[in-house]
Amino acid sequence: MTTLTLPLVRPAPTVGPRPLAAWAALTRRRIALSAHTPREVLAPLVTPILFALVIAPALARLIPTSGPGGVDYSSYVIIGTIGLLIPLSCTFAGIGVIVDRTAGARRELIAAPVPRSLIVLGNLAVALLTSLLQVAALLLAGWARGARLDVTAAGFGWFAAAVLAFTVFMYGVSEILANRIPTQEEYVGLTPVVAILPWFLAGSLFPVTAMPAGLAAVARALPTTHALALLRYGLLDPNGHGLHDIWGVGDTATAAGLSLLVLTAWATVLTALSLRTFRRSAVT
Repeated sequence: MTTLTLPLVRPAPTVGPRPLAAWAALTRRRIALSAHTPREVLAPLVTPILFALVIAPALARLIPTSGPGGVDYSSYVIIGTIGLLIPLSCTFAGIGVIVDRTAGARRELIAAPVPRSLIVLGNLAVALLTSLLQVAALLLAGWARGARLDVTAAGFGWFAAAVLAFTVFMYGVSEILANRIPTQEEYVGLTPVVAILPWFLAGSLFPVTAMPAGLAAVARALPTTHALALLRYGLLDPNGHGLHDIWGVGDTATAAGLSLLVLTAWATVLTALSLRTFRRSAVT
């Protein structure tokens, strides 16, 4: 009798999509969920345009003085508005995370053969895109209204770096809260504390040195304060009065580098914590 020995055939391992392709697909999915109607595209642009065309000029009329360093006060407020737009935009993006967790396709995404961190990074990409659109709308409306901006290549580089680092930081905060807080109602209730309160303390409408010493010390520790000082240094105040209010050093470029380092550190830490929080919440 002849015995036939057949080779052992093992099933081919399941291979998921490449990380870049998976990230792009997850990003497109979040864009489709966040902007599938014209209303959802245009609504986020209303607030920055309102600030640039109505609120900032009105405040400049009520306070007929220049901002710190002699800059135009209306322009001072317009740039300061970015410190409110980005936190609100990222906070609202966190609501989408809660909806996905409670009534969306989160379980299917977690079961898909892709790294779970890509889900968070895809959401972050859309939050960045939304924030950049709002900032661009604010600047264009402010320019149309007569904002006096001092735009240089180096200054725009500082401005762009501050916008990116601050957005990454704020989305990290929103992602953590969205994965730790059980309900939308409780999450929305924290929005004033997370997004609005720091803005009032961070030198958005007046320099931090105008506050009592205790509050000024708190303001200097806030990432929003460093972001606003960098934003104004980049497009409005080349002398960096806001940076000197924080650091008190003589060299403006050194102060800008220190503030950008603070923002980058906050963004890195919060992003790492948001990825860890998502992975832990995905198995509970």
